Amino acid sequence: MSRRSAGRAGRAAGAGRRRGRHPVAALACVVALSGPVCLGVAGCSSGAPDGSGARHGTASDPHASQPAGGRPSLSDQGTAGSTHRRAPGHSRPAPRPSGRSYAPVGTGYAPYVSATAAAPSDSAGSPDVYNLAFANSRGGCTPGWAGRAIDDAGVRSRIGRLKDSGAAVRVSFGGLGGREPATTCTRAGTLAAAYGRALDAAGAGRADFDIEAGVLADHRATELRSAAMALLQKQRGTQVTLTLPVMPHGFNSDSLAVLKSAARHGVDVSAVNIMTMNYGTYYGGDMGSYAEKAARAAQRQMKQVFRLSDTSAWRHLAVTAMIGQNDVRNETFTLRDADRLRSFARSEGLAWVSLWSTARDRQCDGHDGDTAAASTTCSGVTQPPGAFARALAG
Repeated sequence: MSRRSAGRAGRAAGAGRRRGRHPVAALACVVALSGPVCLGVAGCSSGAPDGSGARHGTASDPHASQPAGGRPSLSDQGTAGSTHRRAPGHSRPAPRPSGRSYAPVGTGYAPYVSATAAAPSDSAGSPDVYNLAFANSRGGCTPGWAGRAIDDAGVRSRIGRLKDSGAAVRVSFGGLGGREPATTCTRAGTLAAAYGRALDAAGAGRADFDIEAGVLADHRATELRSAAMALLQKQRGTQVTLTLPVMPHGFNSDSLAVLKSAARHGVDVSAVNIMTMNYGTYYGGDMGSYAEKAARAAQRQMKQVFRLSDTSAWRHLAVTAMIGQNDVRNETFTLRDADRLRSFARSEGLAWVSLWSTARDRQCDGHDGDTAAASTTCSGVTQPPGAFARALAG
C-alpha cells in the first residue's frame, strides 16, 4: 500500500512515520521472528515475510501535516482487470491521469502480496491484480526482491503461480522499510532502466510506487522518480499508480508534491492509491468512516492537481486498508468496515480496493505471538480465513 502496515507480508521494518509540521508522537518497534512488529502511537510499518515494512504512520494531532499514508483499468494496461475496451482519447489542459483511457468496467480488487512467499489467502476474493511487495534497490540502481536477486528463480516461480489464476501482477516499489531506487540512483535514465528490469523479471506492465516515511519528503527523489516514470511510459507504455499515505482530512503537502511532480512531468497516472490506516491516537474509532472521509478529501485534491472532472477523479482513486489490528493500537479495521468500504467504492466508481496484506487475512492462533499488536501473519480479529478479501472483492 510501506505500502504499509504491520501486516504487509514481508516488509522490512523500519522507521517511523512521516513527520508533519507538528510534533509526531513516538512509536516503538519490536523485532519478531517473522519481522519487526511496530507498536505505538503513530503506527510504524511492521516487517513481513518478504522483508518489507508496514503501513505508514501519522501523528495524533488531527491537524498535523502528515508525511504521507480492479477491475477498471483507466490506462492501456488496466488497473486491475485484464480485459478492457479502449475509449476515445480526449484533450486536456494539463497532464492528468489516464490520457490513454479505457472505459471502466467496475471496481476491482487488487491485494498486496509478498513477492517472495505464498500465503494461504492469496487467491481469496479472486483478485484481478496482485500488487507484488516489494522491488527495491540492492545497492545503487540494482533492483531486487527483499534481499533476493531480481531474476531469482523462486520468485519467478511464485509470480508464475499467481498469474496462473488469470490475474495480472503489478510490481510495487518502495514501502516503508525498502530502499526505493529513486533514493539510490542518480539519473532518470538509469532509474527507469532499474524499474524496467524489475518489470521484465515479473513479466509486468504495471508499476506501483509506494512512497512513504522519509522518502515522501525527499524532493530530489520525487523529481527523479517522476522523470523516470515518464521515460517508462514513453519507452514501454508502463501503467503507473502512486500509493500515498493520507489522513481523514486528505493529503499533506509532501504527498501533494508527489502528485504535482508527476503532473509536471506528464506522467499518465492510472490511479492514486491511498493508504487509509495508522492515523494516530486521535482517530480511534470507526475506520470505515475514516476511509470514506479520506477518500472524499483525496478525490477533491486530485481534481485540482490533475484537472479532472468529479467522475474521472473517482475513477482514478484506489483505497488500501490495513485489515484488522493496525499499527496504532486504537485502530481496528473490521469486517463491517470492509463491507462499508466496498459499498462506498462501488457507489462512487473507484478504480479498485486493496488490503495489506493477504498474509494477514486470517485469525491469529497460538503461534502468532502478541496479537494485541499488529502482526505480520494474522489480522488480530475473529474471522474465517480470507474473509477480508471476500468482503472487499464483493
